Amino acid sequence: MNVLHLFSKASELKVNVDKSKAFCSRGGACGFGEYGRTVNDGSVAAVSRLWRNGTGCGACYQARCKLEQYCDEEGTYVVVTDYGEGDRTDFVLSPRAYKKLGRNDKAAAELFKYGVVDIEYRRVPCRYEGYNIVFKVHERSKNPEYFAVVILYVNGAYDVTAVQLWQEDCQEWTEMRRVYGAVFDYANPPSGEINLRFQVSGSAGIYWVQSQNAIPSDWTAGAAYDSQVQLT
Repeated sequence: MNVLHLFSKASELKVNVDKSKAFCSRGGACGFGEYGRTVNDGSVAAVSRLWRNGTGCGACYQARCKLEQYCDEEGTYVVVTDYGEGDRTDFVLSPRAYKKLGRNDKAAAELFKYGVVDIEYRRVPCRYEGYNIVFKVHERSKNPEYFAVVILYVNGAYDVTAVQLWQEDCQEWTEMRRVYGAVFDYANPPSGEINLRFQVSGSAGIYWVQSQNAIPSDWTAGAAYDSQVQLT
């Protein structure tokens, strides 16, 4: 079966050979921190046109290059963890991701010499076997004055479009602010446990997903909490 029509035509793709700040800056433009460098075994990407004001953070793509003598038919599978612009490029890949474009080590070495190659790509579902969705408290949070969170390990081809926390005193869900990338925050959060829900958008439409596990009242900056839910 010819699957070329399933891929979108991208102009070019550029490898970040020297591991520039796109993958080494503190947190990156998505706010993922270390996760943004190590998820998917380090096969990650920075994007520009697919950024969508941070909604594109965490999206997964399959990309393959078009030099038949060097390029692997399956290409590389990457997770978007940062914003980045290259010279006439749609993606900036980590070295590990770029290497996987090649048929073998020798072919990959030749592709590194090009630095910029034509590709085709498509969005694919993210796969995090053995993981539930995780709420990571952002490093700049400070209990009890300021609460910021990043949502990690979201299966499927979904965009996280909103996050809300439960206000027990007034019995209602309250919108959190998207600060940048995938970081949502709330000043002066409610005391006690924090219950969250988030809105996702995908092929099945737009709907809310509520965590089955509250973030404890003694939450700390940098800590990660299992939601006990996952998308399919």
